[in-house]
This record gives sequence, structure tokens and C-alpha cells, in this order.
Amino acid sequence: MNILQVVTDPDRRGAQVFAHDLGGALGARGHQVVTVALGRKTVAEAGLDVEVLGHGVRDLRALRALRGRMGAVDITIAHGASTGPACALAGGGRRRPFVYRQISDSRFWAPTRVRRLRVRLALSRARRVVALSEFNRRELVDWIGVPPERIRVVPNGVSPAPFTPADDATRSAARTALGIGDGPTVAFVGALVPEKGGDLAIGCIVALPEVQLAVAGDGPERARLEALATDRAPGRVHFLGSRSDVVPVYRAADVVVFPTRGGDAMPATIIEAGLCGLPVVATAIGAIPEIVIDGSTGAVVATDHAHELASAVQALLDDPAARRRLGAAARERCLARYTIDAVASGYEAVLEDALSS
Repeated sequence: MNILQVVTDPDRRGAQVFAHDLGGALGARGHQVVTVALGRKTVAEAGLDVEVLGHGVRDLRALRALRGRMGAVDITIAHGASTGPACALAGGGRRRPFVYRQISDSRFWAPTRVRRLRVRLALSRARRVVALSEFNRRELVDWIGVPPERIRVVPNGVSPAPFTPADDATRSAARTALGIGDGPTVAFVGALVPEKGGDLAIGCIVALPEVQLAVAGDGPERARLEALATDRAPGRVHFLGSRSDVVPVYRAADVVVFPTRGGDAMPATIIEAGLCGLPVVATAIGAIPEIVIDGSTGAVVATDHAHELASAVQALLDDPAARRRLGAAARERCLARYTIDAVASGYEAVLEDALSS
């Protein structure tokens, strides 16, 4: 197949990195894959090496370029957010077929009736809609109104090669390289926006006076979170910024926290952490409980409860044997279910199904 992939921008974030990895995996299976971005989110040039078509979904030049690209391939994959409406507009109905990958929590991002109608209209032009989990499939049907026969479930996937468990020496060296202390370390990897719960991760560390927090990510909340950390946990929260390579952060960590308040469907962060043999303490948002099995691969806690988060983290730090056992189980589960090669096989089936419909 000749396949076009569309991402919102070339920044190294979840959907974009997934599209990059999926393109490589599909290419290895003999398909021709090109990935383009609708626009740039930031002025920074660093990011994925993809062609940028214009200035986003509202840019007619970008939509015209997308229309031409869609007409030159067998099928297009739209990776979330504004790419669905863009492909719906540029595709001209069924003449330029596309598959839409739903990457977020439908109720969180489409809370109103008007928003749901807009999403439903855009998705009505997709040959197939890919949900990341059975939970997300049900939300697309019940909340958005997508006909169930048009939805296929293919989970998120990560290229496993870089993500391997660290021993004590590797962990200590990673902390030194990052410029943080060689003591018990919790990692938070994600955008610094309100819904991701960075303030809850800091609140967790406030309750654990012997523990430090490594924060990998950036966003509009950074200044507020830095001030909060300076006030409540001085010297123990290390802001590492947005990183093209997050592996050293995982290698430095004993535990990973993901206290999201909403919006996430199946975050790659918890798969990456699992592949690194790390237990994750997370909230029960979207499909997270399908990856973080409470008591088996990590811990699931209530949303917006920093003290419950801290208690779960403390229990893991206090019991190294349990931490290793849960981490090993997390790695085994992620290798069995969430590698990019297995996911690429699922996409082949979806694309063939879409083209035959």
C-alpha cells in the first residue's frame, strides 16, 4: 500500500512519535509511507523530520496541499486532534479515503453537544475509526455516536528497543548524567498542562521528604509548577525540560507517576515505563487500567489525591522486591501487547478493511 500519515505538527509528542514509529514498522513490511504535518506548534525547528504543509487546519494552503497528497496515495491515516477535520475537509468524501486514529478521551475533549456533533461529522467521513481500547471504543459509540461497525480497536504501541530495565549502577549513572541526586527518584514524564497533574506529582513529593522528582516535559504550566516546587519541596524537584530522548529519565527512576486528571486514552509514557521494568502509579483515566494492573504491574489511585499517590509510591519504595516484581510484570505485559510491530500488524488489517469497504 501507498500510505500517507498526517500529524498536527512535528513536535515530539505522543501521536507524532507513534506515527513516526508506525511509519517505520509499516515500511519494514513493504509499504510506502510518507508522514506530513499540518503546521508547527512552536517556532522551534527541532522535532520530527517531516514536511510541514502550512499553518494548521485553518490554513487553506495546508488543506490544498493535503488534498493533493491524499489523492496521490491509496489511503491516509489521520493521527488525532485537528487531523481528522483536516482530512475530512481535504478528502472530499470517499474519493480520498482515510482512517482516523482517536488518541484522546472523548468525553474530556468533546464535553458539549455542539462539540460532539462536530466530531461526529468529521468522523463520518472516515472509512474506519481506530480506538485504542475497548473502553475508548465504547466512548466513541455512546458519547460521540460513531456507528460501532466502523470502529476497530488497535492499541497504542512503542518501539521497545531503547526501553530496557536498568540495574543499580546504570540508575546511579543516569542520575549523575541528568544532574540530580543519587537517591530515591520518582519520574513524571508528560506535558506541563493542568490535566496531566504535574502539581499532583509535586504534592506527592512534598509528602515524601527523602524522595526527589524528575520532571521531563514542558508546557504553559512550567513556571507555576517551578514556583510550587520551590515553595513546597525546595531542591527536590528537577525540571529537565522537553527531551527528544526520555530513556535516561526512566533509567534514573525507581517509580513513575502519571496522575492525569483526564484527556488521556492510552498514554505512551506508561508503556515506555513498563518496557523499562518500572512500576507506574497512575489514575484510572481512559484505558490506563488496561496497562497498569493494580497490584500486578503498578498501582491505580483516585484522581486528584496527592496523598493517595504518595502512599502508593512510598509502598513501592519501601519494598524493593515488590517493586522489581511489579516492574518485571509490567515489562512482560507491554512486550506481549504494546510493541509497535504488533500494532503495525493491526493497522495493516484496518487499512485493508477500509480500502475494501
